[in-house]
Amino acid sequence: MGDSVNPFESFQEQVDEAAEHIEVDEGMLERLKNPERILETNLSVEMDDGSIEVFRAYRSQFNGDRGPYKGGIRYHPNVSRDEVKALSGWMAYKTATAGIPLGGGKGGIVIDPAEYSESELERITRAFAEELTPLIGEDRDIPAPDVNTGQREMNWIKDTYETLENTTEPGVITGKDISSGGSEGRVEATGRSTVIAAREAFDYLGRDISDATVAVQGYGNAGWISAKLAEELGADVVAVSDSSGGIYSEDGIDAVDAKRHKRETGSVVEYPDADEEITNDELLQLDVDLLIPAALENAIDEEIARGVQADVISEAANGPITPAGDDVLEDEDVLVVPDILANAGGVTVSYFEWVQNRQRFYWDEGRVNDELEEIMVDQFDTLVDAYEEHDLPSMRVAAYVVAIDRVVEAAEQADVWP
Repeated sequence: MGDSVNPFESFQEQVDEAAEHIEVDEGMLERLKNPERILETNLSVEMDDGSIEVFRAYRSQFNGDRGPYKGGIRYHPNVSRDEVKALSGWMAYKTATAGIPLGGGKGGIVIDPAEYSESELERITRAFAEELTPLIGEDRDIPAPDVNTGQREMNWIKDTYETLENTTEPGVITGKDISSGGSEGRVEATGRSTVIAAREAFDYLGRDISDATVAVQGYGNAGWISAKLAEELGADVVAVSDSSGGIYSEDGIDAVDAKRHKRETGSVVEYPDADEEITNDELLQLDVDLLIPAALENAIDEEIARGVQADVISEAANGPITPAGDDVLEDEDVLVVPDILANAGGVTVSYFEWVQNRQRFYWDEGRVNDELEEIMVDQFDTLVDAYEEHDLPSMRVAAYVVAIDRVVEAAEQADVWP
């Protein structure tokens, strides 16, 4: 896989490619390709044994022309400055593609959370929250969960912020537990939007997703929910994988039971009802109708892309296909629903959570899912219109054309001042 590909360079290439199809001032284009500011900090935290460890942490605020910065916080050993810059840029264009009034941000800590106790993780999280406090707020920057973080970490950040600021402000962060002001439907949102986007893509091609075979790379929250929801639409999930490897069964895999096995054993590998075990690369190149990459960025590079046999790819992960991989897939007429639309369910329902927090009025899950459905279908149609009207090479370029137009319009209305 293309682990050596710089995600920020990939992001900038995607923006440049889209800008070739629309009129954008050169100075404005440079602004659209770089974050407005980046926090880079070292967290000194006491461990359970009394020793001190130092953790590098980041927060990138990419673009706030359309609203407060919005984006997740991930805990992973590979977190880097360039990664959070790229992810914050993707988020800025994701919120624009989804048509919600937010900007883009991203953060992370260089850490393998599996190596630390819950009490250590709480101290690390609260130390980061203290550094973030001057930058975040419901009208400034609204973090959310990402890789290896969830409701627990968001609750810690919210509590730390509210304690330091001597306030009650549930909208400072999203992805919280329901009892702390979280939204119904948030846990399933990313997987749900990925499958809605895939369903619309099959409909656009004149096909029915209920007849599709599906492979899902990455069986965390987004991946397994995507598998479950695709299964509920009648599709056959024939392969799933996680960081330890994958499984394949020609007659289909029970998505919920495979998740149970992973929860009990730590991996989908050795699932008893699978026909065979496969590698992640082999999964990406299976002869299936729909491929859902739901792991980390750069999973499908040029080499892997040459072996992809899927007709449709719906990106549950951020940046799972490198620019070189994209070129190959375009040549092979693979319809790729880009991450900045496909997985926008997470940030869209985070937006719903923020709205509910501001109003102190909460919706049931049915309304959340209905509102998400409407946004996803409308914005997919907008992408198709841009794709066909401008005769664009891919849906990804169409998404960036739509997003850039929306960000530029907001920036021009605000104007530039000294």
